[in-house]
Amino acid sequence: MSNPRFQAPRGTQDVLPADQPGWRTIYEAIDQVTRTFGYQRIDTPVFEAAGLFEKGSGDTTDIVEKEMYTFEDRGGERLALTPEGTPAICRAYLEHGMASWPQPVRLYTTHPMFRYDRPQKGRYRQHTQFDCEVIGSADPIVDAEVIEVLWRLFERLGVDGLEVRLGSIDDPGPRRAYIDRLKDYYRPHLARLSEDSQRRFERNPLRLLDSKDERDLELKSAAPKLVDQLSSEAGAHHAAVQTYLQAVGIPFRTDPLLVRGLDYYNRTVFEIVPLHDERAQGTVGGGGRYDGLMEILGGPPTPAIGFGSGIERMLIEMQRCESLPMEDRTTDIFIVHRGEGTALEAVRLASRLRAGGLSAGVGETGRSMKSQMRSANSAGARFTAIIGEDELASGVVIVKGMEGDGAQVTVPRDDVADAIQGWPQERR
Repeated sequence: MSNPRFQAPRGTQDVLPADQPGWRTIYEAIDQVTRTFGYQRIDTPVFEAAGLFEKGSGDTTDIVEKEMYTFEDRGGERLALTPEGTPAICRAYLEHGMASWPQPVRLYTTHPMFRYDRPQKGRYRQHTQFDCEVIGSADPIVDAEVIEVLWRLFERLGVDGLEVRLGSIDDPGPRRAYIDRLKDYYRPHLARLSEDSQRRFERNPLRLLDSKDERDLELKSAAPKLVDQLSSEAGAHHAAVQTYLQAVGIPFRTDPLLVRGLDYYNRTVFEIVPLHDERAQGTVGGGGRYDGLMEILGGPPTPAIGFGSGIERMLIEMQRCESLPMEDRTTDIFIVHRGEGTALEAVRLASRLRAGGLSAGVGETGRSMKSQMRSANSAGARFTAIIGEDELASGVVIVKGMEGDGAQVTVPRDDVADAIQGWPQERR
């Protein structure tokens, strides 16, 4: 019997070398944008206590009901692979006494997330998410700020054709009257709803407006609108967020049916969607305000707002906009050698060049010059350094340009780096 050929688990992917420039571009852009807005990086564990997400995300959410990867470790503790970033960051805020820091605290992370979901383009069971959180401020200025952070990131990545969809789901107290009205609207039509919506009708009726099931869409579009009956405080907050977005030139439209899929939100909710996706199934990022989450997790009342955006979705949008970077050449110089004693000198030369900041590769011992030159091409080398027995005896190296006219020069071994750096521009 032959040994099995293993494959990546369903819903996961390998990020191959050719894919790395796109990922690197996104990480660099995230670093630049968060720095300009004054955010600090935080990294939380890949797994946490399962109860953190059951309490924080809400036990009626898809994440908790269907998607969490939970397990019991050898000590009997029930854990979960992180399905979303906000509860973990809030746990760290409480655990490390960040409430004593100057407020608000601005944090961001890029973190692997795990959800047992139906795999599809841009949505994986393991995906990487960019999260930003502003903790310790109820000011609508920071609501507009976090939206602007994500918008500016997409601008920096060369992604256009997007739209901010903005909503408000009020505060928990005033929202109860709306929920009663919503249930009265849906009650006569329960048999027509999807199974998920029928279950949510009693447990979390607001999430009926979050359904993407075809059977629910017609009823959803005609449902009463929460934004039409906001409390005075939430209404003023919502208006202020819109004013600040207009002030910084962020295009948006209000979406009265936007509720998002997590139980902890209040007031501001938002999503960024591609305009070409008419049904807004392809959200590329979204979030909202969660002023009550810290109390749910055992902390004092602490206002906060944040968002999450999947990096895999960013890559899809960059590809659509033709802004993905080309694979970069990775080797400055490749050392080709042939003959008695040349391998040792090639290794020494490569080490000196690397110490000087150049990337250098070395051909394999015993392979022909022609074969090693093919390896230099495969490595994307800008130059080759050729060492044969004659060059070894004379203490020199032949430096050959791999671009332009393919010119070559013979230089002392210690002058290879200078030869590369001083290579005539017209020969490049």
